[in-house]
Amino acid sequence: MKEEKDYIQDISEIRSMMERSSKFLSLSGLAGVMAGIYALVGAFVAYTVFDFNPDAIDYIIAESGGSSANLTNVICVAIAILLLALSTVVFLSGRNAGKRGEKIWNSTTRRLMTNMAVPLVAGGLLILVLIAKGLIGLIAPVSLIFYGMALFNASRHTLEEVKVLGIIQIGLGLISSYFVEYGLLIWALGFGVVNIIYGIYMHYKYER
Repeated sequence: MKEEKDYIQDISEIRSMMERSSKFLSLSGLAGVMAGIYALVGAFVAYTVFDFNPDAIDYIIAESGGSSANLTNVICVAIAILLLALSTVVFLSGRNAGKRGEKIWNSTTRRLMTNMAVPLVAGGLLILVLIAKGLIGLIAPVSLIFYGMALFNASRHTLEEVKVLGIIQIGLGLISSYFVEYGLLIWALGFGVVNIIYGIYMHYKYER
């Protein structure tokens, strides 16, 4: 009986080692919370300070009481949110990896980043095209959809919950593409509220 227990324990340890070698398991739930907070603050600033709230696909900010300078400011806010979120993810996930005795940058991380980079870069380039064509109302849904695709791809190399998060973001993006007038609100829901809920869940499940 004791030998059987030892055998089962050995199998569990081997399985755990294989999972650690093939998946990045040090993602920080707190990073998700912080990224969500950044997104909510950014959406608030875009709406209240720069009067940015597209209500049509071919939304032209100059005709809605704003200016092209405001659009540029909104883009700068979005870039700042992205940089803050990425920096926070790298820092907190690196700290988690250190606690687990793992390196944050390895072959698994490279595969993870590659799977995320393709849809994120494609989505970013498409957003630039939309801005150039004046199709500002599609920015929110496109960003949600491609972000969700990046998460779905990345889930093969990290925690399974990331796949669910990706599907939710894709769904919100599709909804946002139909209800364009609520695009900024749905964007804040996806990048803000959903990320915060996901981060809290992941923190209590894996980091406590």
